Parts: sequence; structure tokens; C-alpha cells
Amino acid sequence: MSFRSFRQLPVVFALFLGAMAVLTAPASADMNDLIVKQSDFGVGKTIDRLGIALERKGIKVFKRVNHARAAKSVGMDIPANEVIIFGTPKIGSPLMQSNPMIGLDLPLKALAWKAADGTVKLAYTNPAALAKKYGITDRAKVFKKMTGALNKFTNMAVKRGGLPKQ
Repeated sequence: MSFRSFRQLPVVFALFLGAMAVLTAPASADMNDLIVKQSDFGVGKTIDRLGIALERKGIKVFKRVNHARAAKSVGMDIPANEVIIFGTPKIGSPLMQSNPMIGLDLPLKALAWKAADGTVKLAYTNPAALAKKYGITDRAKVFKKMTGALNKFTNMAVKRGGLPKQ
């Protein structure tokens, strides 16, 4: 090894350490990107209530995904954990006109899960985070409407009473 190679060794070592730090860092969502609420109900009932609130206002529920059931099907156990996928073209289409890539996050999703402390949580992505992520600056009214609707519907799902009448 030449003298020049030894001088480069600290640089190579520093790059190696930096790469290892990035590769081994746990993945985590910025908590400002998520809105998390505690539910008065179990996971399934929380998702049921959110689905009812959405459908009664004409918002389509596309799918429910029960992660705990899926895990059990391959011999694994995870705490109760369920996603609901929902949306309406009235909200999504204008956003996709501004940036079609937002389709990666549309339709919207909400996740209910049983936390380690036994409480049930409901989370969804903050619409402001979606606007920022996709650089959509020309649809402030749409994001404001989405924010208010998500807050209203998720509150109906997690708190006793409050579901809209049929």
C-alpha cells in the first residue's frame, strides 16, 4: 500500500461510517406528517365507524386491509392493525391535475392499531404534508377542505356518539 493510500484511509473510513449510519437508521415517519388520535373503541370498531361516517357522506371506501389477519395466515402474530382506503374524485382529481404523482398517496388511508399500552390509535397523513411532499401550491382550498373533513370523520370514528344520521 502506498503512502498516498494511507492518507485517504480516514476519508474512506468516514464515508463508510456515514453510509452505515444511514443504512442502519430505523425508518420513521416525521410525526408532523401524521395525525394520530386515541380511540374509545377497538381497532375493528374504529375502522367500522370511520367507514360508516365516510360512506354516509358519499365518500367511497375502496378496501379494508386487516394486517393482523394477514400475519396470522403466515403463522405470525401482530397486534390488531387495520387500514381503510377511501376517497372521492371531487377531492383527488384536482390534486392530480396539479401533480399526478400524488396518486401514490391517493386514495387516502387511515390506520387503526392496538398500541403497546393497550390503547387503540387511529392515524392518517396530514394533508399539509401531502401538499408539501408533492409541491402542490395551487390547491389550498382543496387541502383545507380535506383537512377539515378528515378531522371531522376521524373524530366521529374515535369518540362515542357523533356518527351522522342515515
